[in-house]
Amino acid sequence: MNTQEKLAALEDIMELDEGTLKPETSLDEIEEWDSLAALSYVVLMGDEFNRKVSGQQIRAFETVQDILDTMHPVE
Repeated sequence: MNTQEKLAALEDIMELDEGTLKPETSLDEIEEWDSLAALSYVVLMGDEFNRKVSGQQIRAFETVQDILDTMHPVE
């Protein structure tokens, strides 16, 4: 999954228009980044990347790039 596909997946989770998110976007600026979006992200990570993500990791996210950095399969 390339960066554009990852951004599209996050936009889908947050029900945002395509092209809305940029890696440098602060999560504080995104009203749609809420507990439901975070839960959807956890499911995506399990389904697409076979990864488990903790609440502590999610709370540490500050930008979209922080999320993108976690979106890779377990090695």
